[in-house]
Amino acid sequence: MPSFGILSTYSPTPCGLATFSAALTVGLTARGADVNVVRIADGGVSEEPNVAGELVNGSASSVEATSELLNQSDVAVIQHEYGIYGGPDGDEVVQIMAGLRVPSIVVVHTVLKHPTPHQRSVLESVMALADQVVVMSEVARRRLGAGFAVDRHKVTTIPHGAALPSTNGVQHPDRPTILTWGLLGPGKGIERVIDAMASLKNLPNPPRYIIAGRTHPKVLVAQGERYREALVAQAKRLGVAEAVLFDAVYRTPEALSALIQTATVVVLPYDSKDQVTSGVLVDSLATGRPIVATAFPHAVELLGSGAGTVVAHDDPDALVAALRQVLTDPHLADSMATEARGLAPTIAWPVVVNAYVGVAQRLLITQSAPA
Repeated sequence: MPSFGILSTYSPTPCGLATFSAALTVGLTARGADVNVVRIADGGVSEEPNVAGELVNGSASSVEATSELLNQSDVAVIQHEYGIYGGPDGDEVVQIMAGLRVPSIVVVHTVLKHPTPHQRSVLESVMALADQVVVMSEVARRRLGAGFAVDRHKVTTIPHGAALPSTNGVQHPDRPTILTWGLLGPGKGIERVIDAMASLKNLPNPPRYIIAGRTHPKVLVAQGERYREALVAQAKRLGVAEAVLFDAVYRTPEALSALIQTATVVVLPYDSKDQVTSGVLVDSLATGRPIVATAFPHAVELLGSGAGTVVAHDDPDALVAALRQVLTDPHLADSMATEARGLAPTIAWPVVVNAYVGVAQRLLITQSAPA
């Protein structure tokens, strides 16, 4: 069993990447692997036992120290997002990777359809230095191949992992519940669903809409609660304030799973037409709930077999119709939920962790093979 050094944001940083890396770390540790995490510093203090050190962005000595910490494991796993590393478009990660002497796996979380020249250069440099490139959807793999210089033999698809519910705790509250969850900020498209609520309030059993999650910390620093306050004002203006509930409680994964299971339908109304990876999407799928989403690439790919409905970003009538159909047609909702539960085992964390272990073992065998 190889040992792993992981470079990522990490607890207590509240972001999807930190949650992903924590789940991967737990899964690898459960498999018997030794895992050391180099956490990207953000001013917080981590008390997690796996954290071996911190990367201070903008510090040349910290960049060098990070490479050396990762070199102490058999394989380095680098989580790649442009916004988490120092330098323009996070280009300091290239220096970290140049200092590696052990095989590296780069997990590419964002593949832009229209990157700037520098964004393209950074990702191409990262992939050139990597021994293996992991993407989490087929659309991401195709987009990488079409838009970036990359050795396609290096690229493999491993789905974003999800925790399957330990019990089937699906509840059917008296009032239908529409749920959106995740860190809140502009781009989440919550406005679309609040607009839809004005039409859905005339149903015989009108739904409520729960928006669960704290404001994204970077949004909070830059804008405060302006976005949340604008949504509250919108709900009041449309006369649906009573039916739109803001729940800014931080939940453990177990508590979040319990919340998702109370939803009649999960809605992902994102503005992005670029998103090739969504942890919220896979967690919703794993919990076996019907899903309505805007047509971002990961949703189009995962929901195509019937686990949900995808609507165009600029078609509010289609969003209302899709939500109304799931809320009023129990056979359709059951069909979506059944399809979601059927897909769930393929994205369960133990399956995903096994795939990472397999990639690491193959890299080490290749490295030790005689030239």
